[in-house]
Amino acid sequence: MSKWAGWLGRLGNRLNRMEARLDERRAEVEAETRGDLPRSAASAPPRPEAHGHAGPRSVPERPDPVTVVPWGVRVAAEVSWRLLLLAGMLWVLMKVISEVRLVVLAFAAALLVTAMLQPFVVRLRRLGLPRGLATAVTAILGFVVIGLVGWFVVWQVMDNLDDLSDRVRDGIDELKLWALDSPFHVTEKQINDIAKNLSETIGTNTEEITSAGLQGVTVLVEVLTGMLLAMFSTLFLLYDGKRIWTWSLGLVPAPARPGVAGAGPRAWRTLTAYVRGTVLVALIDAIFIGLGLYFLDVTMAVPLAVFIFLFAFIPLVGAVISGALAVVVALVTQGPFIAAMVLLVVLAVQQIEGHVLQPFILGRAVRVHPLAVVLSVAAGGLIAGIGGAVVAVPLVAVTNTAVGYLRAYSREQQLAGAVPVGPSPHGATAVDREPDEPAADRV
Repeated sequence: MSKWAGWLGRLGNRLNRMEARLDERRAEVEAETRGDLPRSAASAPPRPEAHGHAGPRSVPERPDPVTVVPWGVRVAAEVSWRLLLLAGMLWVLMKVISEVRLVVLAFAAALLVTAMLQPFVVRLRRLGLPRGLATAVTAILGFVVIGLVGWFVVWQVMDNLDDLSDRVRDGIDELKLWALDSPFHVTEKQINDIAKNLSETIGTNTEEITSAGLQGVTVLVEVLTGMLLAMFSTLFLLYDGKRIWTWSLGLVPAPARPGVAGAGPRAWRTLTAYVRGTVLVALIDAIFIGLGLYFLDVTMAVPLAVFIFLFAFIPLVGAVISGALAVVVALVTQGPFIAAMVLLVVLAVQQIEGHVLQPFILGRAVRVHPLAVVLSVAAGGLIAGIGGAVVAVPLVAVTNTAVGYLRAYSREQQLAGAVPVGPSPHGATAVDREPDEPAADRV
């Protein structure tokens, strides 16, 4: 018991001393705040008291928190909040784009069509035609060709629809016989059960199928609206593209305007080279695969060739989808052997495209890593569907060209001794910078 009493007594003495020190410090702070005690006196060494105990120890000034935090932590913190700000801005931008997706995709399609048609306008201008007439002739011919291609595809599909349905029915019967004779031990009862379940599923989901059809009508209206917007945008971009670009430069801050003015034409040349190269590669794919389908007597060989041409504008994914569609049509109409031959033709043409045509035609103009292509196509498809997948790769290619030029331009300006654009370093990461540091050494 005496042990506990002694321990409690020592604890009480310590608490009393701590309370006395806190009272003394509080009195010093109040006196310093009122001006009764100078700051030097507050930090002066204490004098011993009459009872032989040391006086209260002086509390040193606390350093600035910025100087205490390590340099790497300060840099990481500033980079982190800037990245968070950029991520937030990107998220808001994606939300805005998703709300006006139809307008954005229509304008992007207009840019692609303009990049393909603008060389014809330039050639007509060189032949002496006025700008308005050259633009009108090019736009009308381009829209007529695109319309004729669409009409031809629809006409071929409708003309061969009856024959296709008969061949599909015969192909299903052949597949049924092949499944019965296959080593998988499939019985006719199992096949009939699958057909019955499929019929019942269609019957019980009539409402969902009807709503899907109504959604298809809505999508058709949106597609027609987007086509009209794209046509008008293409017409004005062909006629007044230079003035629109000059107006857009006026929105850029004056110090950064020379760099953006140099990056814009280079980005446009990259887009033009990409569109023309993609059209050429898609045309070669469609011709050779279409010839293979024609000689193998596959139903709707010409419409399938047109689909292959259109899907070639979706990098990586489009070739797989169009090739699979051709193989499936050959399988249900001509049987497994012809389907295997179609698969060989598709693979051969796509291998030639990937290893010869793409590097030779697009390699010099569009320097984008395959990983960037895959990620951009996936991101574009998730954000805006098929239209986003089509626009993703040219957007990445144009951005890569513009950023590369701006980086080189900034480096040249620094080597020339020009003052860099933007304010000098400030904030926590600029605490230790000397005031007479050369401008070229600023980060």
